[in-house]
Amino acid sequence: MRIVFMGTPTFAATILEELIYHHEIVGVYTRPDAVRGRGKKLQPSPVKEVAEAAGIPVFTPRSLRDPEEQQKLAELQPEVICVAAYGYILPKEVLHLPPLGCLNVHASLLPRWRGAAPIEHAILAGDKETGVCIMRMEEGMDTGAYCVCRTVNIEQKCASDLTDELANLGAQSLLTGLAHVEAGTAQWTEQDESRVTFAPKIEKGQLDPHPTDSAEMLLRKVQASSDAHPSRCVIGGRGVTLLELHSNEIGEGKDVLDSNEAAGQCMLHIVSEGIAPGKVRFINKRLFLGCSDGAVEVLQVKPDGKQAMDAKAFAAGLQALRSGEVDWTAKHA
Repeated sequence: MRIVFMGTPTFAATILEELIYHHEIVGVYTRPDAVRGRGKKLQPSPVKEVAEAAGIPVFTPRSLRDPEEQQKLAELQPEVICVAAYGYILPKEVLHLPPLGCLNVHASLLPRWRGAAPIEHAILAGDKETGVCIMRMEEGMDTGAYCVCRTVNIEQKCASDLTDELANLGAQSLLTGLAHVEAGTAQWTEQDESRVTFAPKIEKGQLDPHPTDSAEMLLRKVQASSDAHPSRCVIGGRGVTLLELHSNEIGEGKDVLDSNEAAGQCMLHIVSEGIAPGKVRFINKRLFLGCSDGAVEVLQVKPDGKQAMDAKAFAAGLQALRSGEVDWTAKHA
């Protein structure tokens, strides 16, 4: 089919890469170049990089409400428009343009987590599973019926790993959905409005841990964090980013650490240590942060301006730990 693809981040780029091998992509729409990551230089979006490498025309309008932009899109004569994390709202003129409609790859089990950050909110809420839906787009935000729904277990996967898994699942689900739409055999499931939850974008500092958090919430914040939305705090007066985590099921009164976990991962384990909220202790060469209902063990951090390091190396630089407890606070306290 003749397809126009719209998307911006790596999640969308993964889907585009797969779509290119199966359909004729006549144009790609993505957000304009922006300062991304470190440095102050403008960088193309991951979707733009994939499209240009494949020789596909790329368009970067700041809005599709302009009639001239709508005319350019119409001239591409798409049979269907496929959208994945584009970042812009499509006006009704665009939604009604392709004869087979507009399909969105949404990273949640609709109607749960409509909105911009479904993956992070699923983790923060402690959901056991999430997935992708291939949704028929309409004027409401993520309100359309879906024809394909696939599920994955969240378990202890960090946001970046879960995003990668959902992107690959979304690519395959989109291909399935397109085949059904093209054949006229798609079966659409309307969303149950009584089960709707919303996933607004993650704001700056939202994933920063706080001593008043429960240990479980601190675990979830770090699990939901990423380079774009780090989980940062201040330990002993030093700003740090808490990295990826894995939490084991730990029974009451137990303090367990699996030393065979993959190296390079930051794990926070709930422990039953008597540490007051906001206090830090270094016990048997292990670093603990006191929370509202217990404590967590930190295995790896990234101090501001430095490379990632294990907790033991970080603690060695905190002279105050040698004389007892020090404090930890939220980054923006």
